[in-house]
Amino acid sequence: MVTKNNILITSGPTWVAIDQVRVISNLASGETGFILADRFKKLGAKVTLLLGPGNFYGSAKGIRLIRFHYFSELAQLLDKELKTGRYTALIHAAAVADYQPKRVCHNKVSSRRKNWAINLVPTKKIIHSFNKYPDLFTVGFKFEPDAIKDKLLARGRMLLKKADLNLVVANSNKNNNYQAYILSCLKQYGPFTNKKKMANCLSELITKGL
Repeated sequence: MVTKNNILITSGPTWVAIDQVRVISNLASGETGFILADRFKKLGAKVTLLLGPGNFYGSAKGIRLIRFHYFSELAQLLDKELKTGRYTALIHAAAVADYQPKRVCHNKVSSRRKNWAINLVPTKKIIHSFNKYPDLFTVGFKFEPDAIKDKLLARGRMLLKKADLNLVVANSNKNNNYQAYILSCLKQYGPFTNKKKMANCLSELITKGL
């Protein structure tokens, strides 16, 4: 199956600053984004990968790669890219920061301080803005690290409905074992016990849906 579609993928962690030199991040590896980008490239799609901070070992050959570090950068890049109208599908696999400091210190906070209380507030839910593009096929990811199957599926379906997405990949690594389900409004696929199998099924579903 070959596709000539234009696919936008986000992947990797996002940073939020707490002072001039320190950040809050997460443990996302970016591996899923590389696997998906490579899969769609082999299917003949034009792929743009928005990739967060870190050292990654996937191949970006044949892929338009744009790096970002901070939550605000990812939000701006997504807005800029989607406004071009060139994309047929968006796969939002990045591990987006859920919280940010209410106030960021614009200098370096001294390490001699005895304590440092940081008031965290929720970040804007980027995924809820995708429905501004009704012709865009959208895929979200819901990661629940220790969730059992029923809870994982319930959380995935909640995101599917709340963000008005076409598909959601609900995944966990309970007991260090990868497990993922792909959810649509009518069906579920899986479980998938590795990311490549999930990516193969997801690419087929997206291609059929476009």
